[in-house]
Amino acid sequence: MINPQAVPLRQIRAAHTATSVTVYQAYRPEIGDYAAQHGGFPESWSRSRMTWIKPSFCWMMYRSGWGTKPGQERVLALEISRAGFDEALAQACLSHYDRAVHADREQWKAELRASVVRVQWDPERDLDLQQLPYRSLQLGLSGDATRNYADRWLLGVRDVTPLAHRIRDLVRAGDRAGAAALLPQESPYPSPAEPGITGTLV
Repeated sequence: MINPQAVPLRQIRAAHTATSVTVYQAYRPEIGDYAAQHGGFPESWSRSRMTWIKPSFCWMMYRSGWGTKPGQERVLALEISRAGFDEALAQACLSHYDRAVHADREQWKAELRASVVRVQWDPERDLDLQQLPYRSLQLGLSGDATRNYADRWLLGVRDVTPLAHRIRDLVRAGDRAGAAALLPQESPYPSPAEPGITGTLV
């Protein structure tokens, strides 16, 4: 059991190996089913717009309503290369202005224009999808980062919608221990010391 007081306010936590990192997204069935079956996105999947990836399973459950919200009925676990994930982090810029980081708003806007990756820190969620007192990473990919994600970094895709529903049902039945045992094992990820990533930012 994680002690919330022992977790830094901002920290990347993910299921990861020496060569890969797992992130989550949710899609409508025609996209999600194709991706799971073929191990990648169809040509119709837009590579020109921003897409957000989330290393936190519980945050994805909050965002997708356990895979029940319209357009998010398929929850995917997407394994991407660790080199690709690090490449994205190295290009990242905070999605919001922070006076502790930026000299002024003009500096932030200039960084924003130059970057194809956005960093956003959102409150982490527990099994009841309630806020925890620490934050979880979202990465917004655009431009070359989106294309690299879809066509270079992606190693494999799994449909974890049944797992999401099983955990939800156990929580509703009061079996929190059983639900927690099924959660993906996420651990702190050693990230580069780049703006928005070091854990010192709002």
